[in-house]
Amino acid sequence: MGFGSARVATAYLVAVAAPLLLLGRGGEAVGLWWPPTGGGLLGGGADRYLTRDERWMNQTLDHFNPTDHRQFKQRYYEFLDYYRAPNGPVFLKICGEASCNGITNDYLAVMAKKFGAALVSPEHRYYGKSSPFESLTTENLRFLSSKQALFDLAVFRQYYQETLNAKYNRLGADNSWFIFGGSYAGALSAWFRLKFPHLTCGSLASSGVVLAVYNFTDFDKQIGESAGPECKAALQETTRLVDGQLQSGRNSVKQLFGAAVLENDGDFLYLLADAAASAFQYGNPDAVCSPLVEAKKNGTDLVETFARYVKDYYIGKFGASIVSYDQEYLKNTTPVESSYRLWWYQVCSEVAYFQVAPKNDSVRSAKIDTEYHLDLCRNVFGEGVYPDVFMTNLYYGGTRIAGSKIIFANGSQDPWRHASKQKSSEELPSYLIECKNCGHCSDLAGCPQAPSNIEGDSSKCSSPEALNKVRKQIVDHMDLWLSECQDQGEPSLGSRWSIATI
Repeated sequence: MGFGSARVATAYLVAVAAPLLLLGRGGEAVGLWWPPTGGGLLGGGADRYLTRDERWMNQTLDHFNPTDHRQFKQRYYEFLDYYRAPNGPVFLKICGEASCNGITNDYLAVMAKKFGAALVSPEHRYYGKSSPFESLTTENLRFLSSKQALFDLAVFRQYYQETLNAKYNRLGADNSWFIFGGSYAGALSAWFRLKFPHLTCGSLASSGVVLAVYNFTDFDKQIGESAGPECKAALQETTRLVDGQLQSGRNSVKQLFGAAVLENDGDFLYLLADAAASAFQYGNPDAVCSPLVEAKKNGTDLVETFARYVKDYYIGKFGASIVSYDQEYLKNTTPVESSYRLWWYQVCSEVAYFQVAPKNDSVRSAKIDTEYHLDLCRNVFGEGVYPDVFMTNLYYGGTRIAGSKIIFANGSQDPWRHASKQKSSEELPSYLIECKNCGHCSDLAGCPQAPSNIEGDSSKCSSPEALNKVRKQIVDHMDLWLSECQDQGEPSLGSRWSIATI
């Protein structure tokens, strides 16, 4: 969408997922570069959403230049079926690095029902239908950053509070707000509480990747640990065999994977690394490990076995897009085709998360190194786009974030947890959900994390009690912090919320 005309102080926001997320590039990802929510395992029927009714507001393009009066239309959603009007809390679910197509029916819906909360969810600037420009050139992407997104959220929070007051004929009332996000949106949730503590009673950072990392070798190391000795060995042997075929000039291996379009060997190898990682990140480890371990035992061709997994599961069921790994495709500046390009810009300009192969014992190809990522950034966006992770961490604090009333939750098998805050404290409680298929954003999504589970069902977790225990701790923190907001006289809530046992 193009620019709006009137300068109205309103906002938008950022979508969750369920990620961020892996450095795989998903257009409408649940988190950090994952496949479209409209198809594959990350898709689903109408019952996946509480609402898909679009609403719009005028958002400021540049929050840091008071002389720039340009605006754009920002999409958002609201769901009031559980709302105990007019004094119930407002739960703001941040949409992150993807098109925001509605408010999903995950565990946040359960918590909203318990607390009698209104649910609102704004779309992240540039993504989906909230694009300020008709052409997303590198020059036009300069307003795409976490800092601009946080101010979008602050403006949206104020805008929606006024909208709610008008709806219920109240003047100057202020409900209690709580912020939620997963993956990159989880980091935004934590950073929002850090930068705007007066605008929220607390935040949940589900798999919140608050640490910008230049060479993110821990990502690949976690894949190896989650795979276990047998599966890890099979994956490593598969990588060696593919590397050998590429080195000998046998590009037929790309055809075997249905990926002949990927002329750059690095792009092809990134596809394979993401395909393997997705199984662990999203709670389906047996999908890749069972056929590979069996093939290794039987002496069956490992490359052919892995190729079937990539085509049948990662591309077929999971919904990943092969062309999205092509650097030439990432140069596409048309908004409808640019979700992948947008997240790569944020990676290349701010947070990095370069998922490079460790020097020793890596699962992914050693050709996926720092130089590959830097070359991609230069090739796709031109010279001068570089992720200054030192400044990003200096600004937000990384894992030394000095905020309060932020809950961090991570799944034990999620490689992204190594960019989250895992050390717990009284003001910043952090929980690790330990089970075989507890991956990205398990606290909100349940198990497995793809396909999506209605109300974040935990019954398919290898240890449902591990997830349910952490969920109870999350709700206890929320209950306390929302009540403290009430005691301070900020919202007009009457008595403390009575919360049913979860």
